Amino acid sequence: MRTILPLIAAGFALALPTAASAELPTGAKAPNFTARGALGGKLFTVNLAQALKRGPVVLYFYPKAFTQGCTLEAHAFAEATADFRAAGATVIGLSNDDFPTLQRFSTEACRDKFAVVSATPEVVKAYDVDLVRDGKSTGYTKRTSYVIGQDGRVKLVHSDMDYKDHVRMTLSAVQAMKAKKKA
Repeated sequence: MRTILPLIAAGFALALPTAASAELPTGAKAPNFTARGALGGKLFTVNLAQALKRGPVVLYFYPKAFTQGCTLEAHAFAEATADFRAAGATVIGLSNDDFPTLQRFSTEACRDKFAVVSATPEVVKAYDVDLVRDGKSTGYTKRTSYVIGQDGRVKLVHSDMDYKDHVRMTLSAVQAMKAKKKA
């Protein structure tokens, strides 16, 4: 029985549905995009190339507005907004949510501190963040954060469905970029 249990456990683990993890690698050119979103409840358009002219950009993809993890992650990014700005970075959240939901989320969860935009199917594909289960798209994005330098290259990728380390890791990366630039 002792030898069979590990085999059963291994077989069960292999049968569980998993999401493929093939995000853009560090050093890759970040795909440019233009998308509509909301900041402080107001709709507007964001363009990655334009945002990069002001400094590095943190793109963080989240699965669904107003779910527990996504709301807590948005609160954490909102609380750290001043630190991101001090490092010269812009934070942009992306999800597949509709515009009325993005408008509400931008004020209630993001606390009017940063923009959330619609992750179009083209953006989801370009950044390889489609949350796939059993070989099929769930219609949600993976929880993946990218730090993109002003040169348009991916400097950091953190993909983890647990929201807790996304702010810490992306903030640390942009602060390190600022320190390197000063040196």
